[in-house]
Amino acid sequence: RPIPGKGQVLNQIAEHFLEATKDIVPNWRLATPDAQVTVGHRAEPFKVEMVIRGYLAGHVARTYKSGLRTLCGITLPEGMKENDAFPEPIITPATKAEHGAHDEDIAREDIIAKGIVSEADYVQLEAYTRALFQRGQEMAASQGLILVDTKYEFGKLADGTIVLIDEIHTPDSSRYFYASGYEERQAAGEAQRQLSKEFVREWLMENGFQGKEGQVVPEMSDELVESISDRYIELFEKITGTSFVRAETGDIASRIEKSILDYLAN
Repeated sequence: RPIPGKGQVLNQIAEHFLEATKDIVPNWRLATPDAQVTVGHRAEPFKVEMVIRGYLAGHVARTYKSGLRTLCGITLPEGMKENDAFPEPIITPATKAEHGAHDEDIAREDIIAKGIVSEADYVQLEAYTRALFQRGQEMAASQGLILVDTKYEFGKLADGTIVLIDEIHTPDSSRYFYASGYEERQAAGEAQRQLSKEFVREWLMENGFQGKEGQVVPEMSDELVESISDRYIELFEKITGTSFVRAETGDIASRIEKSILDYLAN
């Protein structure tokens, strides 16, 4: 089911962070003429997602709990608890899946050996990833949040310039914890208060859906849809430090068309 406000939240958070990180790496964005529209350069995407993790959470926590101690060729420290911080952030790339397929973890060495990304380009992607994550963590900390993990996507323009593409530091691409009470909850073995789409993923798994063949997507109640919308808006306001102003929804198609035509005319 559609989540009210979600598209606007994702688009405007991405706008916020693309603008705030363009000194680190050039990005694809040219303009945001409408609450739900970004106009940008066409780029040829690298077929990997650069996933960076500062904490043992989500997918890596589930991997760790299964008993495995390596992910994407990286050895994970022993004795960690879920949501503990890593000594330093780790990069666990994933192949960029074709439509309908799942992204898969892949080691740095395999990416280079298989020619998915050249070694020179991959070294640059790693450097951009670490710098972007550091900036994102600093910005999150200024708002009382912890940027736990995220993913970045990159592409190349026609002239060979590497650019950051897609969204950045949104709840669909990132996980945030509230900084206040983090240490106390860890010490007590309690779940962290978080802002991300992980709670949606957990609800789906609890209701028997993991995107596998033959599984049916469970129906979301009105109450659940509203709570998801509220979470997205909460994150927007928390991470940007501004109030969310819902765009006019009476005739969205006409509004978007006008916004784009006005932009193209200028």
